[in-house]
Amino acid sequence: MKQVPFLDPLDTFAPRHIGPRGDDVAAMLKAVGVASLDALIDEAIPASIRLEGPLDLPAAESESAYLSRLKTIAKKNKVFRSFIGLGYSDTLTPSVIRRCVFENPGWYTPYTPYQAEIAQGRLESLLNFQTMVTDMTGMAVANASLLDEGTAAGEAMALLHRVQSKKLGDANGAFLVSDRCFPQTIEVLRSRAEPLGIELRVGLSDAMEFGADVFGALVQYPDEAGRLDDLRPFIQKAHAAGVLVAVATDLLALALATSPGEMGADVAFGNSQRFGVPLGFGGPHAAFFATSQDYVRHLPGRVIGVSVDAHGKRAYRMALQTREQHIRREKATSNICTAQALLANMAAMYAVYHGPEGIQAIASRVHTFARSLEGALASLGYQQTNLQYFDTLRVRTDAAKVRAIREASLAAGLNFRFAGDSEVGIALDETVTTADLTAILEVFTSASGAKSKVVSLDVKASQKPSWPAALQRTSEYLTHAVFNTHRSETEMMRYIRSLERKDVGLDTSMIPLGSCTMKLNSATEMYPVSWEEFSRMHPFAPDDQTAGYRQICEELEAALCAITGFTAVSLQPNSGAQGEFAGLAVMRAYHQSRGEGARDVVLIPASAHGTNPASAVMAGFKVVVVATDGDGNVDVPDLKKKAGAHAKDLAGLMITYPSTHGVFEDSVRDICATIHQYGGQVYMDGANMNAQVGLTSPATIGADVCHLNLHKTFAIPHGGGGPGMGPIGVATHLAPFLPGHPLVNVRGDKPVRGDKPVRGDKPLGLSSQAIPPVSSAPWGSASILLISYGYIRMLGGQGVTDATRFAILNANYIKSRLEKHYDVLYTRKNGRVAHEMIFDLRAFKAKGVEEGDVAKRLMDYGFHAPTVSFPVPGTLMIEPTESESKAELDRFCEALISIRAEIDDVVSGKADAKDNVLKHAPHTAAAVCADEWPHAYSRQQAAYPLPWVRAGKFWPSVGRIDNPYGDRNLICICPPMEAYS
Repeated sequence: MKQVPFLDPLDTFAPRHIGPRGDDVAAMLKAVGVASLDALIDEAIPASIRLEGPLDLPAAESESAYLSRLKTIAKKNKVFRSFIGLGYSDTLTPSVIRRCVFENPGWYTPYTPYQAEIAQGRLESLLNFQTMVTDMTGMAVANASLLDEGTAAGEAMALLHRVQSKKLGDANGAFLVSDRCFPQTIEVLRSRAEPLGIELRVGLSDAMEFGADVFGALVQYPDEAGRLDDLRPFIQKAHAAGVLVAVATDLLALALATSPGEMGADVAFGNSQRFGVPLGFGGPHAAFFATSQDYVRHLPGRVIGVSVDAHGKRAYRMALQTREQHIRREKATSNICTAQALLANMAAMYAVYHGPEGIQAIASRVHTFARSLEGALASLGYQQTNLQYFDTLRVRTDAAKVRAIREASLAAGLNFRFAGDSEVGIALDETVTTADLTAILEVFTSASGAKSKVVSLDVKASQKPSWPAALQRTSEYLTHAVFNTHRSETEMMRYIRSLERKDVGLDTSMIPLGSCTMKLNSATEMYPVSWEEFSRMHPFAPDDQTAGYRQICEELEAALCAITGFTAVSLQPNSGAQGEFAGLAVMRAYHQSRGEGARDVVLIPASAHGTNPASAVMAGFKVVVVATDGDGNVDVPDLKKKAGAHAKDLAGLMITYPSTHGVFEDSVRDICATIHQYGGQVYMDGANMNAQVGLTSPATIGADVCHLNLHKTFAIPHGGGGPGMGPIGVATHLAPFLPGHPLVNVRGDKPVRGDKPVRGDKPLGLSSQAIPPVSSAPWGSASILLISYGYIRMLGGQGVTDATRFAILNANYIKSRLEKHYDVLYTRKNGRVAHEMIFDLRAFKAKGVEEGDVAKRLMDYGFHAPTVSFPVPGTLMIEPTESESKAELDRFCEALISIRAEIDDVVSGKADAKDNVLKHAPHTAAAVCADEWPHAYSRQQAAYPLPWVRAGKFWPSVGRIDNPYGDRNLICICPPMEAYS
């Protein structure tokens, strides 16, 4: 049957994703001064790097057709009851948290809370998370989450290394790791230790020797087998030798077991996933990280602190490490630039909802089930080897019975952990029922040949754990009122909504952040993440149960290869900064494989993202900065001079394209050729990929490797500060070095490194040249790959290309409207910008008006500020994305034009230099409605500067926050109740 246009699906995705349409496009092109969109693209992008043909991607699918096909793929996943453990547990997400947080754009679309005045809701929730972590771990301070447990272990090692610098002197030192840690954690530590020259010594904790070169040690509590040991003797022995100790732990176990802090640990970390966050085949999950007060200023990542606003009201903000990479660059202590805020908020809300008595009840129930199962297995003749445990049993038997148990368990839809030929691990969780225990026992019964046993629960045993008093927790936790108030769903819903209303997300208005690409996160892209076939999959489930996920990963890899021009992709890095690290590690491994390990210099333009030099140092490189010229481009003569000077030790170049200044540089191919001429590799930072897709590519410009921010270009939401994903694409010669995994063969039928198992687990999924894993899970935060997969499949090749074209149109339209009012700092010689631009406000500083004043004043108009003072101090960097309509772009432009008039009033003296709408912004409802109004300007001007503001007024919940006060008076947990009066 011939397809008739009016029979085509009406729910096509591109018109819903791309904002401008019809007559608006013509008006925008006229304002920009071009005859067509094609003409604009020709002027914005050098002809020498344009793609010659369309992208080789599947045709676009309608939204309904996509969901129908995806449901078919989802059914290929076999959702067994997984009792594998190893840091991942099934959990019950309270419906009120799932609906009001996880599936709510008010929580998943906001950006990182750099503009704290319009982020008070999620900042309060993240402070709850920090308080929860400090309470449960017994430590003094915690951060607002890290990426996963494995990378948190790497950060723990790095922190202990920093604070032990006096002990080590010029030596790199050794880090001791218990072989009872999770195998994936040990492997991620290898990826972090080797580039820094840290010797990793893995072995029995009882046999560890604390020599003079040892700065730290890591133990797991409970360990990988589920065993729970008293750590006090080990920690005391380590401390006596001047060695600091990090403990990887389990939050739910700590509801019953003595906390690491009470045993003297210096760092405690782990995964908060089992506090209501779905398994999701490995992520995203929020790692937690806590330490002593002495090391608070060494904490990696983000720390939420308490301060006050201009009116003396309590207010929350990010403290200390806020984007420290952009300040310290290659001297930064970590390359962490994102967190897992959305998932940390879910975990915090789980604690708020259940409270201390609820958490203890859940933990007691899990432990009671484990004890009941142990007793029943013993009656069947099985030996359980964990003397003390929380939720995990380790059953030892003969090889024949293990084979029978494996066969029977899989037939029954159960996943256990088979550790070698003679041991079976069973890790229980809060979802377990008596029916599950019956099913487990039937498997072991059939393997033993005995008759079925009836599970008998000892109710009294649930009152106290089965381990000695020294390990039983007696200290209180979650005592703050926030964890003891919101018990009914009504109260919980209202609490969540009260926080949500304090924040600006994409559900409120355009977020014009340069370099951050705040585009539509469509409901159809997001919807499948909650499907059980994807959300309840354990990351180490057997391969034949994960066919659906693997198909999606393979198809997404193929699509990203088509888009980048590369031949291979790794989906493992779970943030952009982790992608940088992984790409650089691959480059390093390539040089080492050629006997050129001495190549250790990376050239980085002065305008680069701050994570670039931080990641380079973490990956074992020395950073040499390349100057930028007067037009903001890479200074090519300086680059050539430095490349030549480092001909023998040049490892490569890190370059962002289009540039961090929002311009397609004409010299990019010459730049890449120069690096190759001297034997180096080119790493392209993919932060600005939203201006490339379908028009040019990293391979076309001459790059060898790049990372892709899926939370930018490919529509994964920013989640109020995470999750992120940063896959890397590589050219053919780098493909053998992509990261593997110790428990899952991520490389399909490609070669693996030998046949030896790791501690009895699955064979290493590593080629002979693969770098160790860079995240705990084989495919990183796998569940949110669905979002980018949907984005590409529903747009198709033409759609993703059009998204790029309209992103460039929207940016140039904003430029055309605002360039009469603000100076545009950098453009191509023909005046065109890429997908973003920088407006220069430095001329106003002499009159007392700074870029921060404009950022705060935009809140009064209902907008989130653009990126402030990056990459150039005193500027605003604006990126509209393709998703915003002309009407929204016009509102934003009108706001900035109105603000320019307010600036002119200050500059001319019409408005007082100190008492003006800019300096006192943002204006809260409480301030505007107060009995007294102390300002020379009117309340109307403060609150409703333009007529359309009144119709949808957003009121910031606090006034301008005093940042120095917050750092001088550092409080990183929920304030005591008297502070609320």
